Amino acid sequence: TNNKLNEATMVKVWYEPPPYGPRTSLNRPAYGTGGDLGPRWVVQISKMPPGRVIVGFVSVFIGLATLPLMGQKLPYTCSPEYLAAQRAYMRYHNMNPIWGISSKQSRAADEH
Repeated sequence: TNNKLNEATMVKVWYEPPPYGPRTSLNRPAYGTGGDLGPRWVVQISKMPPGRVIVGFVSVFIGLATLPLMGQKLPYTCSPEYLAAQRAYMRYHNMNPIWGISSKQSRAADEH
């Protein structure tokens, strides 16, 4: 009788995945910011291709970072005289003799 009772109460369950794939829920849309709530510019950015958004934000931040440097003189370490003295010092001390400033190829390029 115990086996007959278990057979009578067993139910077959059919699994149906969510309509928009895994990790989605039925109470919000599959794409977007959740019913397109929020400012209009946020909704527009969320629907743009991610590459364009990333390039746009990076270019804006680079522009903002260069604003304080506009109109300023370069540091004295960037002057041609300082760089020539630095090259001479590096050659005198034989710094990076294989591929760098003290190599034969680099010395030959500077003499011509």
